[in-house]
Amino acid sequence: MRIFSSPKTAMTTPATTCSLWKAPVNCSNRSTVESGAVVNARSLKISSNRKYAGCFKLKVVNSLSNNGNGSASGGAPVTLPFSPTNNGAASPLSSKVKRHTISVFVGDESGIINRITGVFARRGYNIESLAVGLNKDKALFTVVVSGTEKVLQQVVEQLNKLVNVLKVEDLSKEPQVERELMLVKLNVNQTTRSEIMWLVDIFRAKVVDTTECSLTIEVTGDPGKMVTVQRNLAKFGIKELTRTGKIALRREKLGESAPFWNFCAASYPDLEAPTPIPPASSITHPVDENLSVVSGGDVYPVEHYDRFSMNQVLDPHWGVLYEEDSTGHKSHTVNILVNNAPGVLNLVTGVISRRGYNIQSLAAGAAEMEGLARITTVIPGTDESIDKLVQQFYKLVDVHEVKDITYLPFAERELMLIKVAANASARRDVLDIACIFRAKPVDVSDHTITLELTGDFNKMLALQRLLESYGICEVARTGRVALVRESGVNSAYLRGFSFPV
Repeated sequence: MRIFSSPKTAMTTPATTCSLWKAPVNCSNRSTVESGAVVNARSLKISSNRKYAGCFKLKVVNSLSNNGNGSASGGAPVTLPFSPTNNGAASPLSSKVKRHTISVFVGDESGIINRITGVFARRGYNIESLAVGLNKDKALFTVVVSGTEKVLQQVVEQLNKLVNVLKVEDLSKEPQVERELMLVKLNVNQTTRSEIMWLVDIFRAKVVDTTECSLTIEVTGDPGKMVTVQRNLAKFGIKELTRTGKIALRREKLGESAPFWNFCAASYPDLEAPTPIPPASSITHPVDENLSVVSGGDVYPVEHYDRFSMNQVLDPHWGVLYEEDSTGHKSHTVNILVNNAPGVLNLVTGVISRRGYNIQSLAAGAAEMEGLARITTVIPGTDESIDKLVQQFYKLVDVHEVKDITYLPFAERELMLIKVAANASARRDVLDIACIFRAKPVDVSDHTITLELTGDFNKMLALQRLLESYGICEVARTGRVALVRESGVNSAYLRGFSFPV
């Protein structure tokens, strides 16, 4: 086989010889190739070096056919569709892989998490982060994946075909507010503690647990900030790390109506005296006495009928059970350490959905070691059933460790972005409420305010209920992340006891 340069484009190679263009070509003597001389194929190296990729076109002559003794196209020289042309035309090498943030609004349905992750897994995409949050009677999935625009567009079209998927948006092309939460457990001593606290102040982090030899820190910000914090803290020794994955809301433009859910500034002409909106759980619905099927959705399902005698474990306001009910059900927090590989999240959620378990919360993000990811999920069930579920997790090849930390003292945190309708007259009231909960305004327009809040689900529930009277446009939540407290202190154990203990 001989390879020489060509200033013009010829016909395309057949399928038997087109494998060369999939990798860049590196020639030890570039001037020989550019001069048009015939070059032996042995002097060329196919490698990942892109330095000279796209600098010249190549023709293949006398290449072997399928039977090994003829040319690929009757002896005629053919060109490898290898590099971009001078006019900037697209080529396989010029297609760029970008990170995309996809927002998926879904109605509640059993197994919806597994179905959405399956769309990405079947196409070989590795979900870098996944956050599942509640928006009234709907769930908001925020998925971060990397891929080309053309292929991602096909994935979005496939997601739109799923039942109960209300809306799919790629927020990567628009201005957006993006946030992520990370809990880091560090090794500390007397000499390093002061430097760590200095870094905590610089990155506006918070200390959530401390002992003589460890420190647990909470950090929020964009993904770039998370990477910077992790790099600066790595030298002290990271014992455990859990991240929620990114959530994002579109930034509103001044003077324009909001494009989501038919909301616009004209819908709220005057908010000086807001009228209270009753919570969703207090709204009465007609009841079909013959109906015996109860909603069993995957993420925060909404019970449409309030007269059932059974305990509504999952309601519009995230009813997590701290204590067992009469049936022995309790919300269990499970930490799963897995390989960061395509399809692993789909396997984990498949184990849960196939056995009929509901998922109250799910957060997946990078772990303390490269190549690993940590999944934190909240699943209601009895102690016996959760133990069996943990054993099923260990049967998966990519699972390294599974911990049910429900009965251990642990620090739990969630992150929420909430967009509230507020014009100039109501803006001050909304900011006063946010100040009480230590929520931070991260975006403002002439008709909305976007707030960022971290804490447990009770804190988020209280803020959301207070802001319902002003009109909530969008809510994005990460789900719970948790790390075991090294100090062993849990305020829940102290409830009901008189002080001092």
